[in-house]
Amino acid sequence: MYTSMDGSMGSFGTRLKQASLLWVEGFREACCLHRVVIYCRRSREVAIRTGQCFLLNGIIFLGSILVLRSVVIPTLQWVLPDECQLINYQESCPFGGIFRFYSFLRLGLIQLFYVFWFYPMYISSFILSTLWYNDIAKYGFFAIEKNGASGSELSDKKDSTASQNMSASDKTTDLEGVMIGIAEQVYSVLLLSFFFLEVYITGFIPYIGKALNFLLLVWMYAYYCFEYKWNYSGVSLDKRLDFFESNWPFFAGFGSPCILAVFFYSPLVSYGVMATLYPLFVLTATGSEADKAIASQRKKWKGAGLGRIPIFVSADYLSMKVLSLFPMERRQQVVHNQKAL
Repeated sequence: MYTSMDGSMGSFGTRLKQASLLWVEGFREACCLHRVVIYCRRSREVAIRTGQCFLLNGIIFLGSILVLRSVVIPTLQWVLPDECQLINYQESCPFGGIFRFYSFLRLGLIQLFYVFWFYPMYISSFILSTLWYNDIAKYGFFAIEKNGASGSELSDKKDSTASQNMSASDKTTDLEGVMIGIAEQVYSVLLLSFFFLEVYITGFIPYIGKALNFLLLVWMYAYYCFEYKWNYSGVSLDKRLDFFESNWPFFAGFGSPCILAVFFYSPLVSYGVMATLYPLFVLTATGSEADKAIASQRKKWKGAGLGRIPIFVSADYLSMKVLSLFPMERRQQVVHNQKAL
């Protein structure tokens, strides 16, 4: 009995050490921000798009929040006070109704500031940043390829890379390949949308909700960062999910720096900081050779490695339920996802 318990504890300790090493490796990869400088020097387009993201989100958006909290709100509190500052606290304020009106007016003006400035800017920033992130990843990937850096993420063999490139080019000419590609993209959008909903809901779970929310956010943004590279490398969706779920500690480590920078801020501030930092981590992921970094760690392990965690299983189930409403796509997606999850 004691021998069995000792063996179980030893196995658990070994797996914990393996997970910790992979997490540290992922964290280290995410912190290789010097790659951003290198890719900006190699590609003018990368430098321009990264600068635009920093200007829009870091200067204008976050600067507007700073102006609101440091200048606008204090000025309104001075012009429209809500308390009798010159009257003894034991005496009743004869202007209580006026001050209540001032408070209501001040809050209304602040809300107008949000409605006519912050919310339109948030929507514009979200749309523009999404387009710019794609450009940053694309031009960064081309700059890496041009300088002979890493090609395919999940394969070391030239034949495998060539076959992936061939299949990617065939999709543009073959109708069946185009339809499969479209179905894969639709499934990917649904999968990530439901996963985002799952991340949001876990935040309301008592006691463990915040910890689960943090862990899922880490995985979600790590996947987002690497998805650009996998798209341009021609890596199929099933291989992405298998690689991601089989190496979950690495990607938990990779997403941690980005989430740690924004997790404790208010929603608007968190968005501004995230939108500013996100392109940096996209470029870091684009230049990362995650498969080699993970393989180098796995070579040191003796015995069985870490198991696969079905991170996207709930999102996959809901996505399949939605796709089942469309009979034509259902058959293709079922076959595809039997391979994926």
